[in-house]
Amino acid sequence: MYLTPIIDWYSRYIIGWELSDTLDTAPVLAAVKDAIRQYGNPEIINSDQGSQFSSDDYTSYLKAEGIRQSMDGKARWVDNVVINLGLEA
Repeated sequence: MYLTPIIDWYSRYIIGWELSDTLDTAPVLAAVKDAIRQYGNPEIINSDQGSQFSSDDYTSYLKAEGIRQSMDGKARWVDNVVINLGLEA
């Protein structure tokens, strides 16, 4: 199973999430859309460089919503520590 959490970096609250048995773009988009539906559009969204985050569907959606996309550097596993800490809280 794959968990896609959407976390607000300021509050460290998980504001959207999706659980899936595949590592596809669809669950990622569902998590982002859920967070946006509940909390509104962010100015910028950050992710790693996984194929689901660099897919045409994902990048096109962000662009259509006027959300800038930021991606972590390659092999920057430490960037995900914020997510892991948020899940333990």
